[in-house]
Amino acid sequence: MTYYFLPGQTVAAPASGVPPLDINQIRADFPILQQQVNGRRLIWLDNAATTQKPQHVIDRISYFYKHENSNIHRAAHELAARATDAYEGAREKVKHFLHAASVNEIVFVRGATEAINLVAQSWGEQYLQAGDEIILSHLEHHANIVPWQQLAARKGLVIKVIPVDDDGQILLDEYARLLGPKTKLVSFTQVSNALGTVTPAKKMVEMAHQAGAKVLVDGAQAVSHLRADVQYLDCDWYVFSGHKVFGPTGIGVLYGKEALLNETQPWQGGGNMIKDVTFEHTQYHAAPGRFEAGTGNIADAVGLGAAIDYVNHIGIDLIHQYEHYLLQYATQLLKDIPGLRLIGTAPDKTSVLSFIFKDFTTEQVGAALNQEGIAVRSGHHCAQPILRRFGVESTVRPSLAFYNSCSDVDTLVEALLRLRRSKI
Repeated sequence: MTYYFLPGQTVAAPASGVPPLDINQIRADFPILQQQVNGRRLIWLDNAATTQKPQHVIDRISYFYKHENSNIHRAAHELAARATDAYEGAREKVKHFLHAASVNEIVFVRGATEAINLVAQSWGEQYLQAGDEIILSHLEHHANIVPWQQLAARKGLVIKVIPVDDDGQILLDEYARLLGPKTKLVSFTQVSNALGTVTPAKKMVEMAHQAGAKVLVDGAQAVSHLRADVQYLDCDWYVFSGHKVFGPTGIGVLYGKEALLNETQPWQGGGNMIKDVTFEHTQYHAAPGRFEAGTGNIADAVGLGAAIDYVNHIGIDLIHQYEHYLLQYATQLLKDIPGLRLIGTAPDKTSVLSFIFKDFTTEQVGAALNQEGIAVRSGHHCAQPILRRFGVESTVRPSLAFYNSCSDVDTLVEALLRLRRSKI
């Protein structure tokens, strides 16, 4: 697919019947992008931290509270039926979005962090024993490190780490050496939040399964950029956060193979997850109910369903193609700026452009860009081990989404060049 540019607009040239990607129309769908910051048009380049919400999602959440608000399941009245239909309808949408085999494999949680903690504190507590080994990668977000460290400290487990090369790519030969009879779990990110590296997830899952280990894939940074297919990956668990895919905060998903979920003890007790309770014994529901204790985030689950509808309407493959082009465009311009060093240069990566800038702290760069209306993240991105692998404590991290354009990138580059000239 090729792309061409008009003033103020970026579109994908039609190919094989694929409709054009009209950036002006897409931007108009996101009310927050219509504002100015410091007298400049807001350019949102902090998408790896959180994505903005289209009006479609905002309206769906508002409609829920105006017309459907009720607790779900078990009630006999009309609003409970509406709320239940909306909530379970969202679960169905997630099932199709991830290409899961059943809605029973979709558990609603607060986000990817809670999903990983759920697996650690339920399956991990139940099945892992002293001396068992967990393999993580050097690319991981803290949310895919700390829960396993806590579990390892409690149970006497061993954590091993897959190294990466100087571009930020997983070293599969080293990974193969780490796998062994004591390996019980491999947990890794599909896309690095700090570098944008896309890991060879399917191959890594296959290798872990050959060693007899279970596999968790952190898809938080992948779902808004790449087609998700848990059956193709054959992972045992897959996690993501709604706010990373144009949905609300405070809602996320744990996918787990149905049999595995049903073999796993609940991690929280309360209402909604029980079949029967006496003071002597409790019977739990099968998945997903056994992992959804209490009143969940019903409205935002519905909002996540609306976000998935929006992404599906545009097409995740078209989004991926467009963002890949935009990433190439931005990379070419940034790498030519004097004193700028890109951190993470894997050939296969998504829309993350971490860098450091000679003579400036990351905080100074972030503040200067904010004055131009450009929102980027500066800091360690909750991924300190991988940044330290590259000899830095923090980076500036512009990150792209399909509502960004070449014009946004040009404005970023011009602001950085002005900042560079200020030191000359």
